[in-house]
Amino acid sequence: MYKYDKIDHQLVSERVAQYRDQTRRYQAGELTEEEFRPIRLQNGLYIQRHAPMLRIAVPYGMLSSIQLRKLADIAKRYDKGYGHFSTRQNLQLNWPKLEDVPDILEELASVEMHAIQTSGNCIRNITTDQFVGVAPDEVVDPRAIAEIMRQWSTFHPEFALLPRKFKIAVSGTTNDRAVVQMHDIGMEFFKNKKDELRIKVWVGGGLGRTPILGTVIHENLKWQHALSYCEAIIRTYNMHGRRDNSYKARIKILVKSLGIEIFKQQVEEEWAHLKDGPLTITQEELDRVSAYFEPMPYEKLEVHDASFDTAVASNPAFASWVKRCTHPHKKDGYRAVTLSLKPHGKAPGDATSEQMDIVADLADAYSFGELRVSHEQNLILADVELADLFDVWEKAREHGLATPNIGLLTDMICCPGGDFCSLANAKSIPIAEAIQMQFDNLDYLHDIGDIELNISGCMNACGHHHVGHIGILGVDKDEEEFYQVSIGGKQGNDASLGKVIGRAFAADEMPSVVEKLIEVYLKERTAEERFIDTVRRIGADPFKAHVYAEKEAA
Repeated sequence: MYKYDKIDHQLVSERVAQYRDQTRRYQAGELTEEEFRPIRLQNGLYIQRHAPMLRIAVPYGMLSSIQLRKLADIAKRYDKGYGHFSTRQNLQLNWPKLEDVPDILEELASVEMHAIQTSGNCIRNITTDQFVGVAPDEVVDPRAIAEIMRQWSTFHPEFALLPRKFKIAVSGTTNDRAVVQMHDIGMEFFKNKKDELRIKVWVGGGLGRTPILGTVIHENLKWQHALSYCEAIIRTYNMHGRRDNSYKARIKILVKSLGIEIFKQQVEEEWAHLKDGPLTITQEELDRVSAYFEPMPYEKLEVHDASFDTAVASNPAFASWVKRCTHPHKKDGYRAVTLSLKPHGKAPGDATSEQMDIVADLADAYSFGELRVSHEQNLILADVELADLFDVWEKAREHGLATPNIGLLTDMICCPGGDFCSLANAKSIPIAEAIQMQFDNLDYLHDIGDIELNISGCMNACGHHHVGHIGILGVDKDEEEFYQVSIGGKQGNDASLGKVIGRAFAADEMPSVVEKLIEVYLKERTAEERFIDTVRRIGADPFKAHVYAEKEAA
């Protein structure tokens, strides 16, 4: 993974010192709240419902064990002993004191981390596939270009005050796991027939109040132009995006209002001033940054391991975990492992300081000291030998990190919601916990099979409810918390947006509503169908009819 150079160290250290003085000035009354607000946002600090929230950047989801231990220590000493991993692969602390934030940032800098541009109207953390570098379907590892883009976008003076926040995702696999179509810019790396690296560029995607899937603006961009083309897109947005209405300020609204052809024409005109200029990525620069992502020191292993095969055959619990929580690897004899942060009855995405320390230990012992964060809010050990999987499972299980539910109903995405966020209309976590407890039978979950349930506490859609097979949105109805349900959303190559099935439900109805949706699926599915396949085949009406039957009768 990337290591800071002298420029990175100087830049981050100077920012910490600058923010320490800005915080002092604010507390001394020398800066007003209005003056301090953009400053704290530029350093990742929000003011939430009960306390400040600090969002710490995890670029393209990569962490070292040293960094995770530092996060665990910070959460223990400056917060309430846990952190929340978000859908942008970052870590959020929900209870830091404002006066402690400069100290936290200084400690982060000591392990080459920061909170820069994790909030505000700027280019946010660039995300990618959690199996980057190890996935068998990977065409090219995009991390080096993602890192070049991180360096380009950090403190970019022209893009510090965009009309709204801006999100970029990159993917180098045949199966998209980075959800590129729902980002302001999505970049799909591929090889053409001449084995040349190219990029399919999507633009204008986004969820929130107006969910829109992105549109392809360039089918075959040379990788050398990744920066200059992105800059042309963002310049066009910066010049023409709306600033009079925050709800209509995202690039998706601009692309939709102009139409992709006119927007592309404006981008191409801007790109003409940038193409083949200083922003062109040279092979030398790509090689320099790629050296930080050189292959791990893999052993030459056999495709099968006798001890692993025996453990799977003799231990049903271990076999269930292997089926759900381990993933194919490009190297023989290795698997990637997802450590579930979704134990039943707990807030999805939360990890205690103790759990973070344990994961760091597991990474050191079994995965070359590195790990990843997924946008589904789990942690991944990318390089585990087959022979070590049983030990990993036993140690993870001791600490609540081995629930075999990856890809199942209780592996849900969930934002912090009204328990923390001042923007939320309703609580998300209690709904998630109630659904988890309703479906606490793992045999039943495995019978249901692959299904994605996403929960957001407001229209900002931090829980990605629009692209959940089942999406739940908290709404305010006469100052009471209700929940709107949609079905048919999906991430991936064939992404789609869910459609609302009808009027909203009270909080205590939600577990039974989900149960009724599942009942229709189990009745109507064919042998090979997942929930999303059945919804697409028969439509929403049978689901709607069953869910609302008792209400209509009453």
